[in-house]
Amino acid sequence: MSAAMAKPRVACISQARMTSTRLPGKVLMEAAGRPLLTHHLGRLARCRTLDALVLATTVNGSDDPVAGLAESLGVKVFRGDEQDVLGRFAGAAAMAEADVVVRVTADCPLIDPALVDRVVTAFLESAPSLDYLSLDVTRFPRGLDAEVFTRAALDAAAASAVEPAEREHVTAHLYRRPELFRIGAPLAPEDGTVLDQRWCVDEAADLELVRRLLGALLPENPDFGWQDCCNLLRQHPEWADLNGSVRQNTLH
Repeated sequence: MSAAMAKPRVACISQARMTSTRLPGKVLMEAAGRPLLTHHLGRLARCRTLDALVLATTVNGSDDPVAGLAESLGVKVFRGDEQDVLGRFAGAAAMAEADVVVRVTADCPLIDPALVDRVVTAFLESAPSLDYLSLDVTRFPRGLDAEVFTRAALDAAAASAVEPAEREHVTAHLYRRPELFRIGAPLAPEDGTVLDQRWCVDEAADLELVRRLLGALLPENPDFGWQDCCNLLRQHPEWADLNGSVRQNTLH
């Protein structure tokens, strides 16, 4: 990104809905005395590279509590079609007047603001410039996922994607087409480790693990990072077995 150019406006958009198939209502379930969505949005608020934070939920009445909680935390809300998540993101990005979009999902209450900042910074500083960059989800625990892409690429995908999976998974239209979009190599942990763990919440077993992590870490260090989770799990290796059998739904 040329220093002479105005700094692009970076908006983080998180998606949430009450009707998740495996654990309905999960984003409002509590851990350490607060809803998972409150933990998630509070951690994102600590990011230093973001100019805006938006929650993208649906127009369904069942998602009124999701929208209400976000608004009570000072987070702007965009509401759109439940199935067309790509269209919902494009609408949220337009509302936020974003030049660059960060995509995260609200079932990640342990998301690390420093990692989000790392992906955004790498994206903005890339030469030549990129259309899409993400954390390497095969090497980081799931639940830290962050993707960064240009608003122009998002709008192109929203205008062109027809396959239902590409309307649902938002960025699939981009990373499946390296001939059309400039895709950066996914960012791996700086120490080269591979951690095959799940810190996102899709099932009750995931929620139990997250409750233990938040319950142990928050009283000692409210600003804990992902390595603090790793250290705690080394002290309690049996905790990682709680959700070891849960499978990740993914297109990657």
